Amino acid sequence: MTAMHRNFPSGRTINRALVAGVALLALAACGGRERPEADLAASQVTTIGVNSYLWRAALETVSFAPLLQADSAGGVIVTDWYVNPANPGERVKMTVAILDQDLRADAVRVAASRQVAQAGTWVDAPVQAATVQRLEDIILTKARDLRRQAIAG
Repeated sequence: MTAMHRNFPSGRTINRALVAGVALLALAACGGRERPEADLAASQVTTIGVNSYLWRAALETVSFAPLLQADSAGGVIVTDWYVNPANPGERVKMTVAILDQDLRADAVRVAASRQVAQAGTWVDAPVQAATVQRLEDIILTKARDLRRQAIAG
């Protein structure tokens, strides 16, 4: 190989550099500021730390139980134990977490604890997964309704 050939990159190196450059340009185009803008009512309504529609819907949904904690900046609602008068041998406690500023199905999580009375003491009992899922669905439905009302004016 002559000295002149050693100073120029091979065709294979040029092809790799070209492919890498094109890939970087394509990635840069994906991350640009060209995201579609949604209307204000659609997502980030956040004078608090989380989506206000989800927050209000969650508060309404668990309003039957006494609140221990309601942190709008962190998006956490914790209820105290609630005993249904129709079933005094059972009590429930819930924690609702709003995880995002957008109104999305995966932005709300509910955890529930259940206890039953046995021989004068409260004993932990399982909570059906369908119960937790149903609470999440109720919150999401209410949040969507609140959003629709806000858009309708």
